[in-house]
Amino acid sequence: QVQLVESGGGLVQAGGSLRLSCAASGRTFSSYAMGWFRQAPGKEREFVAAISWSGGNTDYADSVKGRFTISRDNAKNTVYLQMNSLKPEDTAVYYCAAGSAPYTVIYLRARAYDYWGQGTQVTISS
Repeated sequence: QVQLVESGGGLVQAGGSLRLSCAASGRTFSSYAMGWFRQAPGKEREFVAAISWSGGNTDYADSVKGRFTISRDNAKNTVYLQMNSLKPEDTAVYYCAAGSAPYTVIYLRARAYDYWGQGTQVTISS
């Protein structure tokens, strides 16, 4: 069992930055692929970024590529999402997720992840 708690959301102006954190409980954090997803009002949950258990593989949605960076610290059981050059269309609730299936199978498939956090609100003003 893995419990995930996101933090770091807030209100920033367009062009600003935020760093989201996702703290995980459980001894097997390092064996999980981790992903960030987001859901804006009236829209479906969408893939943002993912990282393999070792950190050796990362993937990003086209909409955030070059602006967002996912990373993890397995010693701290934490995954991060550094978000730069934020845009109003980045406004959403951001969720982190943990998945035990092979990274190449699950990384952008929300339904393939096993555990989810409660989400943190990110609001970008224009």
